[in-house]
Amino acid sequence: MSTLIIKDLHVEVGEKEILKGIDLTVNTGEVHAIMGPNGNGKSTLLSAIMGHPKYKVTQGSIELDGQDVLSMEVDQRSRAGLFLGMQYPQEIPGVTNSDFLKAAMNARLEKPVSLFKFIRTLDKNIEELDMDENLAHRYLNEGFSGGEKKRNEILQMKLLQPKFALLDEIDSGLDVDALRVVSEAINSMRNDDFGCVMVSHYERLFELVKPTHVHVLVKGQIVMTGGYELVEKIDSEGYEWVKELGIEIEQDEERKPIILESCGKKEQINNG
Repeated sequence: MSTLIIKDLHVEVGEKEILKGIDLTVNTGEVHAIMGPNGNGKSTLLSAIMGHPKYKVTQGSIELDGQDVLSMEVDQRSRAGLFLGMQYPQEIPGVTNSDFLKAAMNARLEKPVSLFKFIRTLDKNIEELDMDENLAHRYLNEGFSGGEKKRNEILQMKLLQPKFALLDEIDSGLDVDALRVVSEAINSMRNDDFGCVMVSHYERLFELVKPTHVHVLVKGQIVMTGGYELVEKIDSEGYEWVKELGIEIEQDEERKPIILESCGKKEQINNG
């Protein structure tokens, strides 16, 4: 079993404190849902764990199996077993999807994967995700639809087999059928050697990928932790009930996507 431990994490963006003391422990075999209003720190938490340079950790610690994650570069965090599935994957012209995926796999392996094994594994996972096989030969995310980009993030996750996947609104932009395919792919990875932290606003995702733990993040702090009943409460009542805890809710309506960051105007899921 592997463990990701976050203690008293404070994070600033442009001298504004966003996270104000996050405590969170995630074990492999668990799926944690992070929910909360826009602009309250959910994406910031995942980006800070992965090491986005825009986010400055001013206090606290992050440990993965006793290793100091904050002392690692981004590539070292990936090799240690962390993976970030981004809400707004970036387009990289000139780099084919297959070359990128093969290089990412090799970066984690002591011995490079053989071309035959790579193609066999890639084709198998592309089929399971119901993706267009031609996407493997196109430039990374260039011209991909929103849904194709999200499936491609899950494809990376399946090929890299991380200890912990941090999925930032992986469901945004997906229609009902695509959401089902992506959810099945996430569920297929659930085992004692895999843990997951998912950020989403929608009950639909959590109906398909049932979390073991649910956390409500408001104003940079986790104000409540529970089980699936919290997802149902938020779906039926929104976040007004949080005010009963004496907490005012901040809403950030102007959110623009930046490279490797997940703050941006959300695409709506087709609920039809």
